[in-house]
Amino acid sequence: MVAASMTIRTVIAEDSLLVREGLTRLLETQPEIEVVAACGDLEALLEAVDAVDPDVVITDIRMPPGGRDEGLQAAERLRETHPRTGVIVLSQYAEPRYALALFDGGSARRAYLLKERIEDVAQLRSAIQAVADGGSAVDPKIVDGLVAARTRADRSAIADLTPRERDVLREMAEGKNNAAIAATLFLTERSVEKVIHSIFAKLGIAWAESTHKRVKAVLLYLAEQ
Repeated sequence: MVAASMTIRTVIAEDSLLVREGLTRLLETQPEIEVVAACGDLEALLEAVDAVDPDVVITDIRMPPGGRDEGLQAAERLRETHPRTGVIVLSQYAEPRYALALFDGGSARRAYLLKERIEDVAQLRSAIQAVADGGSAVDPKIVDGLVAARTRADRSAIADLTPRERDVLREMAEGKNNAAIAATLFLTERSVEKVIHSIFAKLGIAWAESTHKRVKAVLLYLAEQ
């Protein structure tokens, strides 16, 4: 966990100079956040992270060289090369598939926010602190997209989970695998697997070994928080 007395060293990656400078100036008003680098493309971002080893990266979802999903590519690569660096992806696209792709390897130290949120410094600061501390954040509009087709009864399915199921789902939301969940909750891995089966059944999510199933369950959980 990043201590409250320490600044959160942050790198900004955004190809728009106007947005990049605006975001830098906004964060410079926050005493607990230090912008240590700002860049405009994927290559420069990866080089900056290697050079300064930040606590958090804030990146646009689309940047040069391809203008497609460079922010997601960076998040995936940094999961391997800098696992303790949190990544916040900013996007103008309120599409759940992008969030699912970001969280494909786990939700720990990852956040997906819409660009319209960056003017809300309190919300942005909260997301930065969350990923720096190993947690996650999802823009409410993304969660709305996931649950829009569900009825009120479906959306309240989280409330029907047992305390043990909620404990396991909370640990899943922190990006833990079955072994880590078992160790934290003093369960066997087999017991954890059974609980996850039950969670998926209650949430109407078909069982599969796919990470996306876990991510969807986590996002539904976050929607209730």
